[in-house]
Amino acid sequence: MTTTSPAPEKSPAAAEHPRGRRPPGRRHRQAERLAEAASVGWKLLVVKILILGALNAVAVYAALVLFASDQPLVGGAVVVAGILISWIYFRRGGLPAKYLLPGVAFLLIFQIFMVLYSGYVAFTNYGTGHNSDKDDAVHAIMLQNQERVPDSPTYSLAVAERFGELSFVVTDPAGDVFIGSAEQPLEQVDGAVVDAGRVVDVPGHDVLDFAEVLQRQGEITQLAVPFSEDPNAGMLRTQDAQSAYLYTSRYVYDAEADTMTNSDTGTVYADAGEGAFSSPQGEELMPGWRIHVGLDNFVRAATEPTIRGPLLSVTIWTFAFAFLSVATTFVLGLFLAIVFNDARMRSRKYYRLIMILPYAFPGFLSALVWAGMLNQEFGFVNNVIFGGAQIPWLTDALLAKVSILLVNLWLGFPYMFLVCTGALQAIPDELTEAAQMDGARPFQAFRMIKLPLLLVSLAPLLISAFAFNFNNLTLVYMLTGGGPRDLDAGINVGATDILITLVYKVAFVGADRDYGLASAFAIIIFLLVGTVSVIAFRQTKSLEELN
Repeated sequence: MTTTSPAPEKSPAAAEHPRGRRPPGRRHRQAERLAEAASVGWKLLVVKILILGALNAVAVYAALVLFASDQPLVGGAVVVAGILISWIYFRRGGLPAKYLLPGVAFLLIFQIFMVLYSGYVAFTNYGTGHNSDKDDAVHAIMLQNQERVPDSPTYSLAVAERFGELSFVVTDPAGDVFIGSAEQPLEQVDGAVVDAGRVVDVPGHDVLDFAEVLQRQGEITQLAVPFSEDPNAGMLRTQDAQSAYLYTSRYVYDAEADTMTNSDTGTVYADAGEGAFSSPQGEELMPGWRIHVGLDNFVRAATEPTIRGPLLSVTIWTFAFAFLSVATTFVLGLFLAIVFNDARMRSRKYYRLIMILPYAFPGFLSALVWAGMLNQEFGFVNNVIFGGAQIPWLTDALLAKVSILLVNLWLGFPYMFLVCTGALQAIPDELTEAAQMDGARPFQAFRMIKLPLLLVSLAPLLISAFAFNFNNLTLVYMLTGGGPRDLDAGINVGATDILITLVYKVAFVGADRDYGLASAFAIIIFLLVGTVSVIAFRQTKSLEELN
């Protein structure tokens, strides 16, 4: 009989590592990470480095430009974003973040930023004449009201270029050479080569020859170079690219008093805090600059009669248009779906194919075609169907609204036809048959059984269709342009305008574009659509009880 001695007890570390090895240290772990990184395909690694290098180069360039243009906050955000992207894709692990980052970035840029910026603009006076800051406005006023100084000396001129920017190189009567551009006032330059009183070479610049001057003549004659940092000192301008003369503005800017004085009339224009210099009589000098106006745009929309009235009528028509569009397309689509869902109908698939043809055409193209067909004088409808009658389909306020609804019916019923066909086929026929066996007539069976079940699945689609038509800019703008125009309104609005076309026209159409007011309208639309959608979705919960 043999006896065995008990096995020696293992230490806790040895228990974790059966072979008795010590746990890996920091260097060991680093070596493992390097080995794992090296195991990645070198081609993929090179592509990864090149893409991230390009992104970082773009981020550095953008940050430098933003910092140079006095936008440190945005520039700092670009730097942080570049560091974050590099950290996510160069570190080990974090696979979900690597997949989510592109989507999150696009969400921030194209959704979150756009919404926040639109909200910001709604609280400013951003629009025509108020596009930039105050310094740019002062410069523009001085530039737009210039007159040549009668006794201005003649400056011999050469035109130079550097990185695509044109500069004036002038020789004053004393023989000194100065150089300046639209953004940089004149400053003396050393090392210039002068031949026969005209500069032929400037260090760091390319002096244009005669042919190049002819090619860029328009840019040269439009160029105005500040004489000094003082805007009242005037600017040098030229008409022949050979000689330059001093021009000064009829307005004198007093930086300390923050006023602009007309030297001809003596009228003083002061900054009244409304984004422009104003005279005591209320006359404003344009351009002005962009300022925060608080709730003024919303107050204008609610209280200014020339805006409030058209806005109210447009809002009512928008609701009517969206409701009637959904109702008419749904009724026609459902009717056709019931007809072509009947097994007794022959060649149903061919009829269904014809029914969805309008759905296959681009909406804006169909609207343009219908605009031509409904033309009062030359349209197909008047000339062929109504025998040459002069029916103002698009120029009469009521007929234009009817035309929009009919064209939208033609465009929209195929979609409702498709979704109703699918929903009807999902409802068992046994339910209808059972109801009819209990004595219900076919229409009663449809109204009491099929239709509620149909609405359970179609209610969210009807709500989304309502929201789509609420913002159906393409149809209205391409068919009628929002017209006929309301001449009494204080804004660019017509009888068939809906809210979204009103926003578009206020922001982008016409000489007086008001982005701030348009953004305020956009916020109002968002609140209306959001409220209607929430109420509608809550109401549809009652339909779910049918299941």
